[in-house]
Amino acid sequence: MNYSKEAIEKTGAWVEGDLGAKKWLQDNRFEELVQLKDACSRYAKALEYLLVHKHIALAAFVNAIWEDQKAFKVLMDLRAFQWAAMANYINGDDEAAVFLKKNKMENYAELAHKIQAKIRKEGDAGTNFFNSGPFKV
Repeated sequence: MNYSKEAIEKTGAWVEGDLGAKKWLQDNRFEELVQLKDACSRYAKALEYLLVHKHIALAAFVNAIWEDQKAFKVLMDLRAFQWAAMANYINGDDEAAVFLKKNKMENYAELAHKIQAKIRKEGDAGTNFFNSGPFKV
């Protein structure tokens, strides 16, 4: 499914924690985009929501950002090229962002960047040795 520029921008704002953006998404019946935030962080309930409600492209995108090649193939088969490019960009392929921008989908590139930053931040949160072992605060 192609989403409006505003829906993708609100999703990006929600990924960054903007509760107003979450409300906008819910008010405009984009619950799948609300769930995408937690699904990208590997919350099973959010991914289950995407699958149960048949948001296959979004569920495949979530798996593709965790380098699942079968999920990437599903995105290509569904012709969800923007989500495939976003997954590649999140996984380090800068050419994918060029593809999105060239095809006037900068908003998708920006969302991918925000999801990538969120994933990195969550990963970094567990790497501070001052919060483990004898250094635990």
